[in-house]
Parts: sequence; C-alpha cells; structure tokens
Amino acid sequence: MSRIGKEPVAIPSGVTVTVNDSSMQVKGPKGELNTPFDPVIAVEIKDNEVLFSRNSDLPDHRAKHGLYRSLCAGMVEGVTNGYKKELELVGVGFRASASGQQLTLALGFSHPIIIEVPKEIKLTADSQKGSNPKVILESHDKQLLGTVAAKIRSLRKPEPYKGKGVRFTDEYIRRKAGKSAAK
Repeated sequence: MSRIGKEPVAIPSGVTVTVNDSSMQVKGPKGELNTPFDPVIAVEIKDNEVLFSRNSDLPDHRAKHGLYRSLCAGMVEGVTNGYKKELELVGVGFRASASGQQLTLALGFSHPIIIEVPKEIKLTADSQKGSNPKVILESHDKQLLGTVAAKIRSLRKPEPYKGKGVRFTDEYIRRKAGKSAAK
C-alpha cells in the first residue's frame, strides 16, 4: 500500500473539492485549480477529507495512487495559502524590473530579455542598494509557478567559478577553484 496515497487530504474551511468522472476541481480563496486523473484511482470525499484508493496492485496503479494524492494536497495548499518562489540575480550589472505581467532582465547580454509572465502569477522585482536584485513570483498553481521560475533561471544558470547567474534564494552553488597559478 502506498504510504503517501493512503493518507487523507484535509479540506480546510472555505475550500470546496468536486470530483467528476475523470477530473478534480478545487476552489478556494486564492483561486481555482483543475486536474485530470485516471479512473483506476477511486476518489472519495468524506468528513471534510479526500480519500484515494486503488483496486489493484499493478506498479502503474501504485505510482498513480501516491501521485494523485500529492497533486490534490498541492492544489488544496495552493488555493488556501499559495506558493512563492524567489530568484536572485548575482552578477555585476544584472538588473530586473517588472511592469504589470512583463519582466525585463539585464543579464549581461547585448540586449535586455523580456518575459511575459502568465496572469495567474503575481510578479514583483525588488532592487535594493547593496544587495542583489530579486524577482519574486507568487501563485496558487504550484506547477505553473515552478515552470516559470525554471524558465527564468535557465536564461543564465549559475556558474560554479564565480557564482554568477540567476539562482533561487535558497539554492546552494558548489564552487570550483579554477586555474592554479603557473610555477
């Protein structure tokens, strides 16, 4: 039995979960999320909890049992509290500015990079003197937030010699020594 899949997902007050034949919809104060699921996993709502069960022990069904439970828990967490990702721009002359849903980045290339962020994500750029510029992304959709944050990070990945690039604020970059001095 899946240890993750057999745990129930608690439904907080103000959140509604509806299950159709092949999709699950979660509504809450921060927004609304919808995800499809495979009918081999039975979803039941009982006593303000969502329960997941499967009828066979095939490896594919066991994997989906934990997957759908985790997706449901992430959706409930997202519509109640939301998710937040912070990216830090480390490098001389690296800048970020946000206007509406448009993020403009200066990352050492000959041109500024302009990214159009989806409307589900709240975007802010913070530049304080004496610290690296930060880009803060907030959303109720964990998957979309992770995808957009990874796309921004991929524009200039942190390099191991000087540590320059776009990184998550809680990310650790393993540093390398570089060339040794000639004798």
